Amino acid sequence: MKNVLYIGNALSSTGKTITTIETLGERLGEFCSIKIASQKSNKVLRLLDMVWLVFKNITHTDYVLIDTYSTFNFYYAYIISQLCRFLELKYIPILHGGNLESRLKNNPKMSASVFKNAYKLVAPSNFLKSTFEDFGYKEVLYISNFIEIEKYPFSNRSIDQIKLLWVRSFSSIYNPKLAVSVLKSLLNQGYKASLTMVGPEVDGSLQETKKYAKENGVEVNFTGKLSKEEWIELSHTHNVFINTTNFDNTPVSIIEAMALGLPIVSTDVGGIPFLVSQNEEALLVSPNAVNELVSEIIKLQENKSLREKLINNSRKKAENFDWNVVKPKWESLLR
Repeated sequence: MKNVLYIGNALSSTGKTITTIETLGERLGEFCSIKIASQKSNKVLRLLDMVWLVFKNITHTDYVLIDTYSTFNFYYAYIISQLCRFLELKYIPILHGGNLESRLKNNPKMSASVFKNAYKLVAPSNFLKSTFEDFGYKEVLYISNFIEIEKYPFSNRSIDQIKLLWVRSFSSIYNPKLAVSVLKSLLNQGYKASLTMVGPEVDGSLQETKKYAKENGVEVNFTGKLSKEEWIELSHTHNVFINTTNFDNTPVSIIEAMALGLPIVSTDVGGIPFLVSQNEEALLVSPNAVNELVSEIIKLQENKSLREKLINNSRKKAENFDWNVVKPKWESLLR
């Protein structure tokens, strides 16, 4: 059994969204001895915890997995990767940031020191695989995000009244206020519509979105952070899933919506068109385009055959993201 360290932000206990290090880390334990860092909420203590985990396991570590994002957390990946180079440990960045391309452009030397010296690069989307290949990184392994398909009951929902569901962390890059604008437009046009927004606060966007809804005179159900089981249960009373982001990779929430039979209307950004195809599994619109989003939502309500085509295709594709399909790829890499 291989000994694996997994470095990333395991912060769900502090109210943040569950991230890959927690879901994937648990599953890798089926065939690896795995240790993770860090659960520390303080950024300095988190970095020290990561560094300490590497140092104290120098002599019996086969691989170091590093969750790699485009924002501030990129610096964790940089520091840990350079430590691994110094200690001659094999490290594998897992590429998550939907805006990692900006890092490759704006910090080419720092990026090269992380990515060119890695044992392997793992991309959970063909979007990031393609992006890195365009920058000369030819050995990128695609291993998708995963779900446990049996936990997602599929159902074909009618849309007599439009009941929108939005599930993401409240961060400005996910453009949550756009969902409120969509609801207001639908109501102004005389449609019966509601909106539920699920997710924790990240950068003040939750409070801004609440204020924006109040200013626009619309009622929105803000649930805060929910467990996976809670939001799956909540999904049964909704009939359209909307994704409003400006930057994205391969969000698990969209894969989950696909599995549940929720028809999806999403902005056509980042990795989204690599995950779902227009008029095949989803309806895709330009970023920040209220009228386009509204038009596609109305189309879903009025066109039952299109809606059924989208959700059936989506469920079939979602089954390819089941852990039993993804697991052999990790086993091959780490064994």
